Amino acid sequence: MTAPLPPGFAIELDADTRQLSDGTLFGGSPARAMRLTAAGERALAELKAGPVRSAQAGALARRLTDAGLAHPVPPAAATGAIALSVTVVIPVRDRAEMLDRCLAATGAAYPVVVVDDGSADPVSIASVTGRQGARLRRRDCSGGPAAARNTGLAGIDTDLVAFLDSDCVPPPGWIGSLAAHLADPLVGAVAPRIVIPRRAPGTAARRYAAARGSLDLGPRQARVLPASRVSYVPTAALLVRRAALAAAGCGGSVFDPQLRYGEDVDLVWRLHQAGWRIRYDPDIEVAHDGPVGWAGLLARRFRYGTSAAPLARRHPDSMAPLVLQPWPTAAAAALLARKPVLAAAAAAGGWLNLTATVRRAGIPADGAPAATVTAVRQTWLGIGRYATQFAAPALGAALAAPGGQSAATRWGRRAAVASLLLGPPLAAYAERKPALDPVRFTLGHIADDACYGAGVWAGCLLERTLIPVRPAVSWRQLRVTRPPDKER
Repeated sequence: MTAPLPPGFAIELDADTRQLSDGTLFGGSPARAMRLTAAGERALAELKAGPVRSAQAGALARRLTDAGLAHPVPPAAATGAIALSVTVVIPVRDRAEMLDRCLAATGAAYPVVVVDDGSADPVSIASVTGRQGARLRRRDCSGGPAAARNTGLAGIDTDLVAFLDSDCVPPPGWIGSLAAHLADPLVGAVAPRIVIPRRAPGTAARRYAAARGSLDLGPRQARVLPASRVSYVPTAALLVRRAALAAAGCGGSVFDPQLRYGEDVDLVWRLHQAGWRIRYDPDIEVAHDGPVGWAGLLARRFRYGTSAAPLARRHPDSMAPLVLQPWPTAAAAALLARKPVLAAAAAAGGWLNLTATVRRAGIPADGAPAATVTAVRQTWLGIGRYATQFAAPALGAALAAPGGQSAATRWGRRAAVASLLLGPPLAAYAERKPALDPVRFTLGHIADDACYGAGVWAGCLLERTLIPVRPAVSWRQLRVTRPPDKER
């Protein structure tokens, strides 16, 4: 589905988007360069000055927002332009106190359906639901979140559905704020940011989760699509068009009941495959309670990891854990092997390759050096996370092994391994500035990745597939696009 961004919408360029010397825009996720024609530059000037007014500006705005070079800003009156026909669906199992808090925050502005997924104490769930004025549907046997949400959807006829987990506390007006994005008829779903409550997190595990929660996708807007910076959004809080859910159905069900974990990732990717846009808006924050201790946090990460293999069976092209480009990979590998001359040669090869690519497209290569350095750095960090997730015992053995080499060789090997283990957590620490000392954050980060990777291996064993642990190789460093003829 393609159509211009509707009149009244504005855009804001992504923080990583840069305008090169000839008007070419560079950025996006995955990275690309978009060369603007003269008409495209006029349309961009219109978009920088205000909302969409002309058809050309609307067409360019769609291309920019689809590419991740910019993000849509709904008009202030967008919420009023949509009849907010919404039903809230909340699955729950044995969390009556959390459900009570969730329902109190949700309020009575929209009908709420609570699905009791086989709670051991159904009386408490029924009592809370009745007191808060919500409708209750009960499943005698627990079928997991997917089955519970499918039960909640049965019989709903509102235009929109808001999914909400029982351990979430939404802010006032969250549905209306998200619904503003649905003034764009191509947007099928929009998600807020899921955060640990801003109150004092307490334990070290909660402070770690507040900085690096597995459901917190960060403070930057994004279009949600596989293999991008934000590849999925959770249904812990999600507003969806019912028409989009019907278009992305799975064998008669909206959620795949065979998926105990990852059912939300599967849904989001099916929505994308059906042609819908999915937006992530971190300006709306929904508080989420997670485990309070390390054991609970790491066990949850293991369970999330087990979803990778079943998802790979359904979406094999979206599951590469690491995408390697030959030149940056060669440079990173040479650095790890303590071969600086080879590393410099590989980096130079990558720079020359990127320069040739952009010059063939008639684009200035003034950003190639910085892009090459960034690619090598990101490759090194990506290899480090991949190795920690899927080969943590081997890294530990390499650090501890005395070996028969000279002391210089032995310590060089240990330094290389340590850089793989410590690089990603230290980079994350510098970026996120958590309320936790660097030692515990780093150890938590490593344990987090290792437990997730163990879950992935466990899922691969059950599903008999290696897709979730198999890196992919891409020879294309940059995608170059230009507006179609009609925009010239």
